[in-house]
Amino acid sequence: MSAVLDLEKVRSHFPSLQSGYIFADNAGGSQCAREVADKVYDYLCNSNVQLGADYSVSQISTRRVMVDGPESAMKLFNAHSTDEIVFGASSTVNMENLTRGMDNQIQAGDEFVITGEHETNGGPWKKLAKRRGAVVKTWNPTPLNPNNPYSVAYKIEDLVPLITSKTRIVAFNAASNILGSIVPVKETIKAVRKAVKEQGAKHVEISLDCVAYAPHRRMDVQDWDVDFCVFSFYKVYGPHTSALYVRHSTLKNTVSSIVHHFLDVHHTSYKLQPGGPGYELVYGTTGVLPYLLSLTPSNDLKASFEAIAEHEQKLIDPLLHYLTAPEQVERGVRVVGDEKGGMERVPTISFVVVGKKAMKSKDVVKVFDAKGGVGIRYGHFYAYHLIDDLEPKLDTDDGVVRISLVHYNTVQEVQRMIEILKEVLA
Repeated sequence: MSAVLDLEKVRSHFPSLQSGYIFADNAGGSQCAREVADKVYDYLCNSNVQLGADYSVSQISTRRVMVDGPESAMKLFNAHSTDEIVFGASSTVNMENLTRGMDNQIQAGDEFVITGEHETNGGPWKKLAKRRGAVVKTWNPTPLNPNNPYSVAYKIEDLVPLITSKTRIVAFNAASNILGSIVPVKETIKAVRKAVKEQGAKHVEISLDCVAYAPHRRMDVQDWDVDFCVFSFYKVYGPHTSALYVRHSTLKNTVSSIVHHFLDVHHTSYKLQPGGPGYELVYGTTGVLPYLLSLTPSNDLKASFEAIAEHEQKLIDPLLHYLTAPEQVERGVRVVGDEKGGMERVPTISFVVVGKKAMKSKDVVKVFDAKGGVGIRYGHFYAYHLIDDLEPKLDTDDGVVRISLVHYNTVQEVQRMIEILKEVLA
Protein backbone atom coordinates (compact mmCIF):
# COMPACT_ATOMS: atom_id res chain seq x y z
CA MET A 1 0.00 0.00 0.00
CA SER A 2 1.26 3.49 -0.83
CA ALA A 3 2.33 5.84 1.92
CA VAL A 4 -0.26 8.43 2.90
CA LEU A 5 0.73 12.06 2.47
CA ASP A 6 0.89 14.16 5.60
CA LEU A 7 -0.92 17.20 4.15
CA GLU A 8 -0.02 19.47 7.04
CA LYS A 9 3.64 18.64 6.53
CA VAL A 10 3.35 18.95 2.75
CA ARG A 11 1.75 22.38 2.94
CA SER A 12 4.32 23.62 5.45
CA HIS A 13 6.92 23.48 2.64
CA PHE A 14 5.04 26.16 0.66
CA PRO A 15 5.03 29.60 2.31
CA SER A 16 2.44 30.93 -0.16
CA LEU A 17 -0.16 28.43 1.07
CA GLN A 18 -0.18 29.97 4.53
CA SER A 19 -2.34 32.80 3.15
CA GLY A 20 -5.26 30.41 2.70
CA TYR A 21 -5.52 31.28 -0.99
CA ILE A 22 -6.60 28.32 -3.14
CA PHE A 23 -4.13 27.89 -5.99
CA ALA A 24 -5.94 25.91 -8.68
CA ASP A 25 -3.99 27.00 -11.78
CA ASN A 26 -1.10 24.65 -11.06
CA ALA A 27 -0.80 23.36 -14.63
CA GLY A 28 0.22 26.91 -15.50
CA GLY A 29 2.74 27.01 -12.67
CA SER A 30 2.90 25.42 -9.24
CA GLN A 31 3.86 27.11 -6.02
CA CYS A 32 7.53 27.08 -5.10
CA ALA A 33 8.84 24.92 -2.26
CA ARG A 34 10.76 26.70 0.51
CA GLU A 35 13.80 24.51 -0.21
CA VAL A 36 13.94 25.92 -3.73
CA ALA A 37 13.62 29.55 -2.67
CA ASP A 38 16.36 28.99 -0.08
CA LYS A 39 18.69 27.64 -2.78
CA VAL A 40 18.05 30.60 -5.08
CA TYR A 41 18.67 33.01 -2.19
CA ASP A 42 21.84 31.18 -1.19
CA TYR A 43 23.21 31.27 -4.73
CA LEU A 44 22.53 34.97 -5.25
CA CYS A 45 23.90 35.96 -1.86
CA ASN A 46 26.92 33.68 -1.68
CA SER A 47 28.04 32.50 -5.14
CA ASN A 48 26.72 34.97 -7.71
CA VAL A 49 29.78 35.10 -9.96
CA GLN A 50 30.65 33.94 -13.48
CA LEU A 51 31.51 30.28 -13.97
CA GLY A 52 34.84 28.76 -14.91
CA ALA A 53 37.36 30.97 -13.13
CA ASP A 54 40.08 29.63 -10.83
CA TYR A 55 39.17 31.63 -7.73
CA SER A 56 37.28 29.84 -4.96
CA VAL A 57 33.85 31.45 -5.23
CA SER A 58 33.75 30.80 -8.96
CA GLN A 59 34.63 27.16 -8.31
CA ILE A 60 31.67 26.90 -5.92
CA SER A 61 29.39 28.57 -8.45
CA THR A 62 30.61 26.27 -11.23
CA ARG A 63 29.91 23.16 -9.17
CA ARG A 64 26.44 24.35 -8.25
CA VAL A 65 25.45 25.09 -11.85
CA MET A 66 27.39 22.52 -13.85
CA VAL A 67 27.25 19.56 -11.44
CA ASP A 68 24.60 19.90 -8.73
CA GLY A 69 21.79 21.13 -10.99
CA PRO A 70 22.29 18.52 -13.74
CA GLU A 71 22.65 15.73 -11.15
CA SER A 72 19.30 16.61 -9.61
CA ALA A 73 17.55 16.76 -13.01
CA MET A 74 19.25 13.50 -14.06
CA LYS A 75 17.68 11.73 -11.07
CA LEU A 76 14.24 13.15 -11.80
CA PHE A 77 14.46 11.94 -15.41
CA ASN A 78 16.26 8.73 -14.36
CA ALA A 79 18.74 9.57 -17.10
CA HIS A 80 22.03 7.75 -17.48
CA SER A 81 24.36 10.75 -17.26
CA THR A 82 24.45 14.46 -16.48
CA ASP A 83 25.84 14.89 -20.01
CA GLU A 84 22.28 14.20 -21.20
CA ILE A 85 20.76 17.17 -19.33
CA VAL A 86 20.09 20.58 -20.91
CA PHE A 87 18.73 23.60 -19.03
CA GLY A 88 16.71 26.37 -20.65
CA ALA A 89 14.47 29.24 -19.64
CA SER A 90 11.34 27.22 -20.48
CA SER A 91 10.33 23.99 -22.18
CA THR A 92 9.47 26.01 -25.29
CA VAL A 93 13.01 27.43 -25.38
CA ASN A 94 14.51 23.98 -24.87
CA MET A 95 12.49 22.46 -27.70
CA GLU A 96 13.21 25.37 -30.04
CA ASN A 97 16.93 24.96 -29.35
CA LEU A 98 16.75 21.20 -29.82
CA THR A 99 15.06 21.48 -33.21
CA ARG A 100 17.51 24.18 -34.29
CA GLY A 101 20.28 21.74 -33.45
CA MET A 102 18.64 19.14 -35.72
CA ASP A 103 18.42 21.28 -38.86
CA ASN A 104 21.20 19.42 -40.65
CA GLN A 105 19.71 16.00 -39.89
CA ILE A 106 16.29 16.43 -41.50
CA GLN A 107 15.68 15.79 -45.20
CA ALA A 108 12.88 16.89 -47.51
CA GLY A 109 10.13 14.29 -47.38
CA ASP A 110 10.87 13.13 -43.84
CA GLU A 111 7.70 12.71 -41.80
CA PHE A 112 6.99 14.00 -38.30
CA VAL A 113 4.10 12.60 -36.26
CA ILE A 114 3.01 15.00 -33.50
CA THR A 115 0.11 15.57 -31.14
CA GLY A 116 -1.84 18.82 -31.47
CA GLU A 117 -1.39 19.59 -27.79
CA HIS A 118 0.53 22.39 -26.08
CA GLU A 119 2.43 24.32 -28.74
CA THR A 120 5.72 23.46 -27.01
CA ASN A 121 5.34 19.92 -28.32
CA GLY A 122 4.13 20.77 -31.82
CA GLY A 123 5.38 24.24 -32.75
CA PRO A 124 9.14 23.64 -32.83
CA TRP A 125 8.70 20.46 -34.90
CA LYS A 126 6.36 22.24 -37.34
CA LYS A 127 8.88 25.03 -37.78
CA LEU A 128 11.69 22.52 -38.36
CA ALA A 129 9.54 20.69 -40.92
CA LYS A 130 8.86 23.96 -42.75
CA ARG A 131 12.57 24.85 -42.80
CA ARG A 132 13.61 21.46 -44.16
CA GLY A 133 10.64 20.39 -46.31
CA ALA A 134 9.45 17.64 -43.99
CA VAL A 135 5.81 16.51 -43.71
CA VAL A 136 3.80 16.87 -40.49
CA LYS A 137 1.10 14.39 -39.49
CA THR A 138 -1.08 14.80 -36.39
CA TRP A 139 -2.12 12.08 -33.96
CA ASN A 140 -5.56 13.38 -32.99
CA PRO A 141 -7.65 12.35 -29.97
CA THR A 142 -11.09 10.80 -30.46
CA PRO A 143 -14.19 10.73 -28.17
CA LEU A 144 -14.59 8.08 -25.49
CA ASN A 145 -18.24 8.84 -24.69
CA PRO A 146 -20.66 9.05 -27.65
CA ASN A 147 -22.86 11.38 -25.59
CA ASN A 148 -20.01 13.85 -25.04
CA PRO A 149 -18.06 14.80 -28.17
CA TYR A 150 -15.53 16.65 -26.00
CA SER A 151 -14.56 13.51 -24.05
CA VAL A 152 -11.57 12.93 -26.30
CA ALA A 153 -8.45 10.87 -25.60
CA TYR A 154 -5.47 9.50 -27.50
CA LYS A 155 -5.62 5.90 -28.70
CA ILE A 156 -2.55 3.94 -29.79
CA GLU A 157 -4.53 2.31 -32.60
CA ASP A 158 -4.95 5.77 -34.15
CA LEU A 159 -1.21 6.44 -33.96
CA VAL A 160 0.23 3.28 -35.50
CA PRO A 161 -1.24 3.80 -39.02
CA LEU A 162 0.55 7.16 -39.20
CA ILE A 163 3.96 5.44 -39.12
CA THR A 164 5.54 4.84 -42.54
CA SER A 165 8.98 4.16 -43.99
CA LYS A 166 9.50 7.94 -44.11
CA THR A 167 8.81 8.57 -40.42
CA ARG A 168 11.67 10.47 -38.80
CA ILE A 169 10.21 11.98 -35.59
CA VAL A 170 7.36 10.95 -33.30
CA ALA A 171 6.54 13.61 -30.67
CA PHE A 172 3.73 13.27 -28.15
CA ASN A 173 2.67 14.39 -24.67
CA ALA A 174 2.85 12.02 -21.71
CA ALA A 175 -0.15 13.86 -20.25
CA SER A 176 -2.46 16.53 -21.60
CA ASN A 177 -2.64 19.97 -19.99
CA ILE A 178 -6.26 20.20 -21.18
CA LEU A 179 -7.67 16.66 -21.24
CA GLY A 180 -6.02 15.48 -18.05
CA SER A 181 -5.47 12.01 -19.48
CA ILE A 182 -2.18 10.15 -19.22
CA VAL A 183 -0.87 8.45 -22.35
CA PRO A 184 0.62 5.01 -21.54
CA VAL A 185 4.14 6.08 -22.45
CA LYS A 186 6.00 2.76 -22.45
CA GLU A 187 3.21 0.96 -24.31
CA THR A 188 2.99 3.76 -26.88
CA ILE A 189 6.73 3.81 -27.53
CA LYS A 190 6.83 0.02 -27.88
CA ALA A 191 4.03 0.23 -30.46
CA VAL A 192 5.91 2.96 -32.35
CA ARG A 193 9.20 1.02 -32.34
CA LYS A 194 7.38 -2.08 -33.60
CA ALA A 195 5.61 -0.16 -36.38
CA VAL A 196 8.86 1.55 -37.35
CA LYS A 197 10.56 -1.82 -37.76
CA GLU A 198 7.66 -3.24 -39.77
CA GLN A 199 7.55 -0.19 -42.07
CA GLY A 200 11.31 -0.13 -42.56
CA ALA A 201 11.90 3.41 -41.34
CA LYS A 202 15.64 3.79 -40.99
CA HIS A 203 16.11 6.44 -38.29
CA VAL A 204 13.28 7.41 -35.94
CA GLU A 205 13.63 9.43 -32.76
CA ILE A 206 10.90 9.85 -30.17
CA SER A 207 10.29 13.08 -28.26
CA LEU A 208 8.19 13.21 -25.10
CA ASP A 209 6.64 16.31 -23.55
CA CYS A 210 6.35 15.66 -19.80
CA VAL A 211 5.39 19.19 -18.74
CA ALA A 212 1.86 18.14 -17.65
CA TYR A 213 3.08 14.73 -16.42
CA ALA A 214 6.09 15.47 -14.22
CA PRO A 215 4.19 17.04 -11.28
CA HIS A 216 2.06 13.90 -10.91
CA ARG A 217 4.04 10.83 -11.96
CA ARG A 218 7.64 9.68 -11.95
CA MET A 219 9.57 9.98 -15.20
CA ASP A 220 11.86 7.19 -16.41
CA VAL A 221 13.52 7.94 -19.74
CA GLN A 222 15.66 4.78 -19.65
CA ASP A 223 12.74 2.44 -19.08
CA TRP A 224 10.66 4.30 -21.67
CA ASP A 225 13.38 4.10 -24.37
CA VAL A 226 12.83 7.71 -25.38
CA ASP A 227 15.30 9.99 -27.20
CA PHE A 228 14.13 13.41 -25.97
CA CYS A 229 12.12 14.39 -22.92
CA VAL A 230 11.30 17.82 -21.49
CA PHE A 231 9.61 19.23 -18.40
CA SER A 232 9.27 22.57 -16.62
CA PHE A 233 10.60 22.89 -13.08
CA TYR A 234 8.23 25.76 -12.38
CA LYS A 235 5.35 23.29 -12.64
CA VAL A 236 7.14 20.84 -10.34
CA TYR A 237 7.49 23.13 -7.30
CA GLY A 238 10.68 24.77 -8.57
CA PRO A 239 11.92 27.98 -10.21
CA HIS A 240 11.07 29.21 -13.69
CA THR A 241 13.41 27.02 -15.72
CA SER A 242 13.19 23.82 -17.73
CA ALA A 243 15.21 20.65 -18.16
CA LEU A 244 15.58 18.71 -21.39
CA TYR A 245 16.86 15.13 -21.63
CA VAL A 246 18.69 14.13 -24.81
CA ARG A 247 19.88 10.52 -25.10
CA HIS A 248 23.69 10.59 -25.20
CA SER A 249 24.05 8.73 -28.51
CA THR A 250 21.47 11.05 -30.07
CA LEU A 251 23.17 14.11 -28.62
CA LYS A 252 26.45 12.97 -30.12
CA ASN A 253 25.24 11.85 -33.55
CA THR A 254 22.04 13.78 -34.34
CA VAL A 255 22.29 17.17 -32.67
CA SER A 256 24.61 19.93 -33.89
CA SER A 257 25.96 22.65 -31.65
CA ILE A 258 24.11 25.97 -31.61
CA VAL A 259 26.57 27.72 -29.27
CA HIS A 260 29.65 29.80 -30.06
CA HIS A 261 31.76 28.09 -32.71
CA PHE A 262 34.98 28.06 -30.66
CA LEU A 263 33.51 26.13 -27.72
CA ASP A 264 34.48 22.45 -27.51
CA VAL A 265 31.09 20.97 -26.62
CA HIS A 266 30.77 18.16 -29.16
CA HIS A 267 29.95 15.42 -26.66
CA THR A 268 28.10 17.44 -24.03
CA SER A 269 24.62 18.87 -23.54
CA TYR A 270 26.14 22.35 -23.38
CA LYS A 271 25.92 22.38 -27.19
CA LEU A 272 22.20 23.19 -26.74
CA GLN A 273 22.66 25.90 -24.09
CA PRO A 274 23.52 29.10 -25.96
CA GLY A 275 24.54 31.77 -23.48
CA GLY A 276 24.09 29.39 -20.58
CA PRO A 277 21.04 28.97 -18.30
CA GLY A 278 20.04 31.22 -15.39
CA TYR A 279 22.60 30.15 -12.81
CA GLU A 280 20.59 30.84 -9.66
CA LEU A 281 17.58 29.03 -11.16
CA VAL A 282 19.59 25.93 -12.06
CA TYR A 283 20.91 25.76 -8.51
CA GLY A 284 17.40 26.42 -7.21
CA THR A 285 16.19 23.23 -8.91
CA THR A 286 18.33 21.20 -6.52
CA GLY A 287 15.71 21.92 -3.85
CA VAL A 288 12.98 20.02 -5.73
CA LEU A 289 14.33 16.48 -5.32
CA PRO A 290 14.90 16.72 -1.54
CA TYR A 291 11.36 18.02 -1.15
CA LEU A 292 9.89 15.15 -3.16
CA LEU A 293 11.97 12.58 -1.29
CA SER A 294 10.75 13.97 2.04
CA LEU A 295 7.15 13.06 1.28
CA THR A 296 7.45 9.44 2.43
CA PRO A 297 9.42 7.73 5.22
CA SER A 298 11.27 5.56 2.71
CA ASN A 299 12.89 8.62 1.09
CA ASP A 300 12.21 6.95 -2.25
CA LEU A 301 11.10 8.84 -5.36
CA LYS A 302 8.87 6.03 -6.61
CA ALA A 303 7.05 5.89 -3.27
CA SER A 304 6.68 9.68 -3.23
CA PHE A 305 4.95 9.76 -6.60
CA GLU A 306 2.73 6.84 -5.63
CA ALA A 307 1.64 8.80 -2.56
CA ILE A 308 1.11 11.91 -4.71
CA ALA A 309 -1.05 9.98 -7.20
CA GLU A 310 -3.11 8.38 -4.44
CA HIS A 311 -3.85 11.73 -2.78
CA GLU A 312 -4.65 13.40 -6.09
CA GLN A 313 -7.36 10.81 -6.76
CA LYS A 314 -9.15 12.20 -3.69
CA LEU A 315 -9.13 15.59 -5.41
CA ILE A 316 -10.24 14.30 -8.80
CA ASP A 317 -13.19 12.15 -7.72
CA PRO A 318 -15.52 14.74 -6.09
CA LEU A 319 -14.94 17.34 -8.80
CA LEU A 320 -15.58 14.91 -11.66
CA HIS A 321 -18.55 13.42 -9.80
CA TYR A 322 -20.12 16.88 -9.59
CA LEU A 323 -19.36 17.91 -13.18
CA THR A 324 -20.65 14.65 -14.70
CA ALA A 325 -23.76 14.28 -12.51
CA PRO A 326 -26.99 13.98 -14.56
CA GLU A 327 -28.21 17.41 -13.46
CA GLN A 328 -24.99 19.06 -14.63
CA VAL A 329 -25.07 17.20 -17.93
CA GLU A 330 -28.66 18.38 -18.36
CA ARG A 331 -27.46 21.92 -17.56
CA GLY A 332 -24.97 21.70 -20.43
CA VAL A 333 -21.73 20.96 -18.57
CA ARG A 334 -19.30 18.90 -20.64
CA VAL A 335 -15.96 17.72 -19.36
CA VAL A 336 -13.31 18.21 -22.01
CA GLY A 337 -11.20 15.06 -21.91
CA ASP A 338 -11.29 12.12 -19.54
CA GLU A 339 -14.61 12.07 -17.64
CA LYS A 340 -13.53 9.33 -15.25
CA GLY A 341 -11.14 9.26 -12.32
CA GLY A 342 -8.50 6.62 -11.76
CA MET A 343 -4.76 6.46 -12.22
CA GLU A 344 -5.06 7.11 -15.97
CA ARG A 345 -5.60 10.83 -15.41
CA VAL A 346 -4.06 13.74 -13.53
CA PRO A 347 -6.05 16.36 -11.55
CA THR A 348 -6.23 18.82 -14.43
CA ILE A 349 -9.94 19.06 -15.21
CA SER A 350 -11.37 21.13 -18.05
CA PHE A 351 -14.99 21.76 -18.95
CA VAL A 352 -17.33 23.94 -20.99
CA VAL A 353 -20.98 24.92 -20.55
CA VAL A 354 -23.02 24.51 -23.75
CA GLY A 355 -26.66 24.17 -24.77
CA LYS A 356 -29.63 26.45 -24.25
CA LYS A 357 -28.10 28.11 -21.19
CA ALA A 358 -24.54 28.16 -22.50
CA MET A 359 -21.95 30.21 -20.66
CA LYS A 360 -18.67 31.64 -21.84
CA SER A 361 -15.71 30.08 -20.04
CA LYS A 362 -14.51 33.55 -19.11
CA ASP A 363 -17.84 34.26 -17.43
CA VAL A 364 -17.53 31.17 -15.26
CA VAL A 365 -14.05 32.23 -14.19
CA LYS A 366 -15.26 35.81 -13.61
CA VAL A 367 -17.48 34.56 -10.78
CA PHE A 368 -14.51 32.87 -9.11
CA ASP A 369 -12.51 36.07 -9.46
CA ALA A 370 -15.32 38.10 -7.92
CA LYS A 371 -15.62 35.70 -4.99
CA GLY A 372 -11.89 35.98 -4.36
CA GLY A 373 -9.55 33.53 -2.67
CA VAL A 374 -9.48 31.04 -5.56
CA GLY A 375 -7.36 31.11 -8.69
CA ILE A 376 -8.54 29.27 -11.81
CA ARG A 377 -8.34 30.24 -15.50
CA TYR A 378 -10.01 29.93 -18.88
CA GLY A 379 -8.59 29.81 -22.42
CA HIS A 380 -6.75 27.48 -24.77
CA PHE A 381 -3.66 27.25 -22.53
CA TYR A 382 -1.37 27.13 -25.57
CA ALA A 383 -3.07 23.93 -26.76
CA TYR A 384 -4.60 26.00 -29.56
CA HIS A 385 -4.73 23.20 -32.13
CA LEU A 386 -6.48 20.84 -29.72
CA ILE A 387 -9.19 23.33 -28.74
CA ASP A 388 -9.63 24.52 -32.33
CA ASP A 389 -10.22 20.97 -33.56
CA LEU A 390 -12.94 20.06 -31.06
CA GLU A 391 -16.41 19.50 -32.48
CA PRO A 392 -18.91 21.09 -32.03
CA LYS A 393 -16.71 24.16 -32.46
CA LEU A 394 -15.66 26.22 -29.46
CA ASP A 395 -14.45 29.81 -29.36
CA THR A 396 -10.73 29.08 -29.28
CA ASP A 397 -9.78 32.16 -27.31
CA ASP A 398 -12.52 31.57 -24.75
CA GLY A 399 -11.50 27.91 -24.68
CA VAL A 400 -12.30 25.90 -21.58
CA VAL A 401 -12.55 26.43 -17.85
CA ARG A 402 -9.60 24.66 -16.28
CA ILE A 403 -9.14 23.66 -12.65
CA SER A 404 -5.66 22.21 -12.24
CA LEU A 405 -4.70 20.74 -8.89
CA VAL A 406 -1.61 19.12 -7.38
CA HIS A 407 -0.85 17.18 -4.23
CA TYR A 408 -0.70 20.18 -1.88
CA ASN A 409 -4.35 20.99 -2.64
CA THR A 410 -6.94 19.64 -0.21
CA VAL A 411 -10.36 18.01 -0.48
CA GLN A 412 -11.74 21.00 1.43
CA GLU A 413 -10.44 23.31 -1.32
CA VAL A 414 -12.15 21.17 -3.93
CA GLN A 415 -15.41 21.39 -1.98
CA ARG A 416 -15.09 25.18 -1.87
CA MET A 417 -14.75 25.27 -5.66
CA ILE A 418 -17.76 22.98 -6.08
CA GLU A 419 -19.83 25.32 -3.91
CA ILE A 420 -18.93 28.24 -6.17
CA LEU A 421 -19.75 26.17 -9.26
CA LYS A 422 -23.18 25.44 -7.82
CA GLU A 423 -23.82 29.18 -7.68
CA VAL A 424 -22.44 29.70 -11.19
CA LEU A 425 -24.55 26.97 -12.76
CA ALA A 426 -27.76 27.58 -10.82
